Amino acid sequence: METHDELRASAVHLFGEKGFNSTTISEITDHAGYAKGNFYRYWKSKDDLFLSIMEEKYQLYRARRVDSLDQASSMDDVIEVIIDFLEQILDDGKWAKVFLEFTIHAAGNDEVRSELNKSFYRLSSDLFAGIVEPHRENPTYPSKNLGGIVTALFEGFLIQILLGSTVIDKEDLRQAIRTLVLHIDHA
Repeated sequence: METHDELRASAVHLFGEKGFNSTTISEITDHAGYAKGNFYRYWKSKDDLFLSIMEEKYQLYRARRVDSLDQASSMDDVIEVIIDFLEQILDDGKWAKVFLEFTIHAAGNDEVRSELNKSFYRLSSDLFAGIVEPHRENPTYPSKNLGGIVTALFEGFLIQILLGSTVIDKEDLRQAIRTLVLHIDHA
């Protein structure tokens, strides 16, 4: 497991520094001090390694929100927890950019895209629906669709930030999500 952990740590470092596309398997193994063949003992591809890192990071983000969700008693409370979760991703150094880069990469590969769309890699529409459904008062609009819209807002905001836009900030995103969800929920 030491080899596995050192290779993984090397990948986390290099992905954070160089991005997903610019980091090669050879660089990961060289940085960790291992032969390239060691990589394939644990992962079938760079995509596979990245997905495992992404899953671990999202588990950490989600673990931080469990208590808050348990204490949520209204849709307002739940939306605040979801927004806080999204802000954790934004605040995780260079990783928000790397997640977005990998998402774009996955769009061109059916197998990777299918894997990435599983709920433990992102705030999926199904996961969102499960979180908000118990708190909705008059659910005339599907919670799953609402989750897709929130995800689109977040990822669009992330693109704006990564492109250097200063037109909107996290408070704008927070207000937009809150307004949209609560308006739809009360419509």
